[in-house]
Amino acid sequence: MSTDTKPAGSGGVSTARGDEGAHPGLVGRIVRLQAFQILLVLAAIVIVFSILAPNSFANTGNARTIAQNASILAILGVGMTFVIITAGIDLSIGSVLVFSGVVSAKTMVWVGGEGWGTAAVGITVAVVSGLVWGVLNGVLVAKAKIPPLIVTLGTLGIALGLAQILTKGVDIRAVPQVMQDEIGYGNVFGQVPVLVIVALVVVVLGAVLLHTTRFGRYTYAIGSNEESARRVGVRVDRHLIYVYTLSGCLAGFAGILSLAQFGTTAIAGQTQTNLNVIAAVVIGGTSLFGGVGSIFGTVVGLFIPAVLQNGFVIVGIQPFWQQVAVGAVLIAAVYVDQVRRAAAQRGGGSRRSGLLAWSRRTTSSQKEGAVS
Repeated sequence: MSTDTKPAGSGGVSTARGDEGAHPGLVGRIVRLQAFQILLVLAAIVIVFSILAPNSFANTGNARTIAQNASILAILGVGMTFVIITAGIDLSIGSVLVFSGVVSAKTMVWVGGEGWGTAAVGITVAVVSGLVWGVLNGVLVAKAKIPPLIVTLGTLGIALGLAQILTKGVDIRAVPQVMQDEIGYGNVFGQVPVLVIVALVVVVLGAVLLHTTRFGRYTYAIGSNEESARRVGVRVDRHLIYVYTLSGCLAGFAGILSLAQFGTTAIAGQTQTNLNVIAAVVIGGTSLFGGVGSIFGTVVGLFIPAVLQNGFVIVGIQPFWQQVAVGAVLIAAVYVDQVRRAAAQRGGGSRRSGLLAWSRRTTSSQKEGAVS
């Protein structure tokens, strides 16, 4: 009987098994994906609201609104997906978004002007600000060995506090008009918001990076088993810095997009952003234990709270129930993940990543060659 080991990938941690039942059909694998099951939940929610409010919910204009509201969260979700796949967490993205927006807005005020030149300076400053926070998070996690929860909880407070110090608690509303007209409220192809197109580009690039490149494979490998990743030559510390830097850069980019959409820094409007993004990523099938996740699942997970919020407002239900519904789905998603992990351990012994299995097989072969 042959034994096959699949590399760690979007399916996360794989287990070496025998031939019987080891290769289910494509349809079977898709059906078992948590992202696909969450997609069915999302479809059910859409159907319910479409029945309750067919005229106001089920129309192109409302779909456009939902997509636009989810765009900035989708950009943040891409970076968070990478972080959580490494078994980390980034609680600071909401504060980094605010800080980057504040620094960018003050820089554009200092530069002056309403054209693309000023806007380009603001975009650059926002992304660089996010990059600095991401590098700081990554270095403290990878080099100082401080738990990601503590590091990013600390930078959450520091970034938000600095933003409030810089503005004295008063939002900055001096945003170049071209940013609001062309990015925040601009449309392409008729009625497609520019924000949606920008988010789609980031999502596609993130998916390509995660699922088709060595960087993505290393990300899965570290989340599956960090020690085995080190043994086969992955520079774990450097890779973790890159991952947190990516998350910070995307948070900074989201900061300038938020500035363009709302025309203000909205310091008090991002208090729940980090928790909403983390919930969406986990609901979409990315495991808090690391090694499992996909960009597609994150996007699906993001639309559940977006659709719930929109639908509750339309049908007249208090929006507070959105938090109740999202919280329940989040707990259910984590429970399902734990059940699957336990089932995999019972069915295949210890759950080993493809990288770990490859490492052990290589080591065994080397020993056999030395003996012979």
